[in-house]
Amino acid sequence: MLSIEQAYAGVLEPALIEEIIKNARIKTFREGDLIIDTDQYISAMPLLLAGAIKVVREDEARGELLLYYLEQGQTCTMSIACCLGNKKSEIRARAEKDTTVAMIPNEQVNEWMGKYPSWRNFIISSYASRMNEMLQAVDNLAFSNMEERILNYLKAKVNLTNDRILTLTHQDIASDLNTSRVVVSRILKKLENEDKIVLLRNEIRVLI
Repeated sequence: MLSIEQAYAGVLEPALIEEIIKNARIKTFREGDLIIDTDQYISAMPLLLAGAIKVVREDEARGELLLYYLEQGQTCTMSIACCLGNKKSEIRARAEKDTTVAMIPNEQVNEWMGKYPSWRNFIISSYASRMNEMLQAVDNLAFSNMEERILNYLKAKVNLTNDRILTLTHQDIASDLNTSRVVVSRILKKLENEDKIVLLRNEIRVLI
């Protein structure tokens, strides 16, 4: 795990990093742990020091849809919006693997926006990056067929884990992409026949 200084040096000014160290609460989560839930008031914003976080949008009737992943040195812009506006969360965030975050209280999130230019720039840059990722998710949903969506999903997981062998089930993919396991299994078998992946027991080796 990187320290706060290591994770944000060159991005945030030294005086701000000192304030983060002073005010932040360091929290650790195991893989699968719930970090932020839908309809929850958020009292602090997470800065990711290690691990990865999966952010999804949920509908009670239609299940979940993957929006984006957060990696080391990033933050969740949806939580920023809730912190600044004192609103309930509209997303659910889970630890994709063992994860450590520095939780920044709402008071500091607001105060530092006017006090530190690097913090304001970091927040704006985070908004832009996450917005691009959400637009990509919308584009995949609206304009890509399911085979393209699954391939994009697998490539994103490879980039996230730095490993071409992914430990996940067909149901995991179906849940993240809001489709059926039967459809996922059929497409994965097709991709295997095209030598793009190799299907193992609860694992997928990505070849492309």
